[in-house]
Amino acid sequence: MTARGRYEGGDVALAVPGVGGEPSGSPGPGGTGTAAAAEATALEALRVPEELSARVPAEQRGAGRDDVRLLVSRGRSVAHHAFRELPEQLRAGDLLVVNTSMTLPAAVNGRVGGERVVVHFSTRGADGRWAVELRAPRGAGVTGPRPGGPAGAVVRLPGGRAVVLEEPLGPAAGARLWWARVPEAVPELLRRYGRPIRYGYTDRDQPLSAYRTVFAVDSPDGSGSAEMPSAARPFTVPLVAELVRRGVLFAPLSLHTGVASGEAHEPPYPERFAVPAATAWLVNAVRAAGSGRVIAVGTTAVRALESAAGADGVVRAAEGWTDLVVTPRRGVRVVDGLLTGLHEPQASHLLMLEAVAGREALRHGYEAALQERYLWHEFGDVHLILPDEERNAPDCSSNEW
Repeated sequence: MTARGRYEGGDVALAVPGVGGEPSGSPGPGGTGTAAAAEATALEALRVPEELSARVPAEQRGAGRDDVRLLVSRGRSVAHHAFRELPEQLRAGDLLVVNTSMTLPAAVNGRVGGERVVVHFSTRGADGRWAVELRAPRGAGVTGPRPGGPAGAVVRLPGGRAVVLEEPLGPAAGARLWWARVPEAVPELLRRYGRPIRYGYTDRDQPLSAYRTVFAVDSPDGSGSAEMPSAARPFTVPLVAELVRRGVLFAPLSLHTGVASGEAHEPPYPERFAVPAATAWLVNAVRAAGSGRVIAVGTTAVRALESAAGADGVVRAAEGWTDLVVTPRRGVRVVDGLLTGLHEPQASHLLMLEAVAGREALRHGYEAALQERYLWHEFGDVHLILPDEERNAPDCSSNEW
């Protein structure tokens, strides 16, 4: 999931009707639901000043998408680089696992009676309904929180279409996301009338292209992500080519993200994912060879890949719905490193980062990011978490003569 936008109020439960059957993945103890959400992150005491929110895309601040900073953590060791220096931080045989989900223009204007609202289309359920969130317009393209529901409310949309709210995803009091009956051609509706979801810390509306990564591909059924898988945003075609030239491998998967941002202890709810057989084979081959590291590009890639991994650490082709929440208690089975944005100190995503990096290493990295004034959120700087290989190296002192 990305360094997702700030949402105020409302809890999102993990029990999601409409996805059909059991979610995929093996969450393990403490891996899902409110138990995972209740775990405190390592950074509860940190406060990120508002001026460190990235308000426009990097290409409007500097020379291009890759003109962001790269914080590199190896245990408690922290180094500061430009993102263009990523090839120097990796080595031949490393595998970058990337999310190919396409960001949708998921925000559409609507009306409930005489009230103006903005509808955020989040996730399409297996029964054809969509999870949606209604927001209150605040002017200048920004929205604010709005009480969910009520059940039976008809939301009028452009082109004579409408959605009908049926039931909340979470507790009825204060639930932000609701299941709704929708027009048949939601992808067409979004293409014609939608725009990217925008958050209050950004300066202005941006074109949809600003919310799509170099790895994004269209889904045959028009599915995609309501919120950008933003860890991959700084990649450019020349940078990818340079990484390939140096022997770094790439493997695709998909996880379509919704609008239940993992902020303020909200766990992500079930999302649709697919790990192809070729990706599963490549991950297993890299791990078996032992010379390369499996590095997920984004928390979404971690969630999908770990959902396809068995207790034996073997990744198998998988697709469907995952309710997996990676926490330090659950740990990771196949991911060695992670490239991700900078997340809010109370975000449940940080539990995943802690599972990869360790609690003290994560705290040390974020303190350095604050001290050096890195930028947060989807247009901000990025954080590469690599294994502390010195700590993990075998002790051969007994072999000395």
